[in-house]
Amino acid sequence: MARCAPARRVGGGRFFPMNEQAESLLEASGPRRYVVFSHGREGEPWGRKVTELADIARSEGYQPESVDYRGIDSPRERIARLMQFCQDLQGDLVLVGSSLGGYVSVAAASHLHARGVFLLAPAIYADGLPELRKGVLDCPTMVIHGWNDEVVPYEQSMRFARAYGSTLHLLEDDHRLHGQLRLIRYLFEYFLITLDLPAA
Repeated sequence: MARCAPARRVGGGRFFPMNEQAESLLEASGPRRYVVFSHGREGEPWGRKVTELADIARSEGYQPESVDYRGIDSPRERIARLMQFCQDLQGDLVLVGSSLGGYVSVAAASHLHARGVFLLAPAIYADGLPELRKGVLDCPTMVIHGWNDEVVPYEQSMRFARAYGSTLHLLEDDHRLHGQLRLIRYLFEYFLITLDLPAA
């Protein structure tokens, strides 16, 4: 699958693709870091939340990538798609998953040796999803969920966060979390920064 060249910020906060020379200089500067987004069942690769958080990822030195799961209904096939997508990404991986994409990201995290996982209203315990194996996560995880989520009850994220020792933020919003994007951007930036801090 063809991929667009990474983009860099220029004046006015806009992003433009880099040319081959700039790309080669970036590669020579050190190990690459990626944020890989997984959208929900009815979502799309570059929806509003992904686009907003991709901006934060770039500002923290990560190259954002987003997997296209449209037309793939099976959760297992989505997990396989994510694993395949990440095979050629050499460097640190941070996985971001929304709704069903949260389940997919958690299921694949340890196999991909993810550095961190950031979850938005994750459908971890939804009916019909295969149960995740115990100890599936071995990296820092932050969960964001809306008190008024009408699709995935926030209690599921409370259960998950308690089981895996994850940081949980419950916000006054619904499943899409569009009303709290400003705060979510801040929380995502904070999450990425903490991944670079030395262990206490």
